[in-house]
Amino acid sequence: MMGTLKTEPARTRPDLLATPVFAVLQRWTGQTTVDEILVAPIDPSLADTAAFCAAYDVGLDVSANCVVVAGKREGAVRYAACVVLATTRADVNNVVRRFLDVRKASFAPMAEAVELTGMEYGGITPIGLPPDWPVLVDSRVVATPHVIIGSGIRASKIALPGRALAELPGAQVIEGLAKPAGQPAQ
Repeated sequence: MMGTLKTEPARTRPDLLATPVFAVLQRWTGQTTVDEILVAPIDPSLADTAAFCAAYDVGLDVSANCVVVAGKREGAVRYAACVVLATTRADVNNVVRRFLDVRKASFAPMAEAVELTGMEYGGITPIGLPPDWPVLVDSRVVATPHVIIGSGIRASKIALPGRALAELPGAQVIEGLAKPAGQPAQ
């Protein structure tokens, strides 16, 4: 599952986590124990999913991506984070758009996502996001015994039980949030 990653308890390695991620782990109270949340250093040039999975022998089926989606309603921007397995794509045009109750939803611009999350692009993770953002987690992610996600920085990855993502503040598990990669949204 974790390929060649060298993991250790994330709470003991603030140097491998974005500041908001470490802050959440310091006060973690979920059913998943904080000691089940691990971190591993990686080469930051290999942080993008395909390169990471190939270099560290991690399957795409256990690698989860977190994307920030935005849409406007009555002049106000509404944000949500979507967590989906790397073998799938978030259904932004239908499921996420309806959830946000906006006419059009799209991936938030990189600079905006980085500024609002306090995380590095390519390392954005659902742990430590702004507290008023919903965290939409595809049911397949929660059903995966262990998944690899970003750590808020490009120089590491977090490994944790998929069910832990359902325990995050603002998390909502959504059946059908993602479609298999290559399958068009309807």
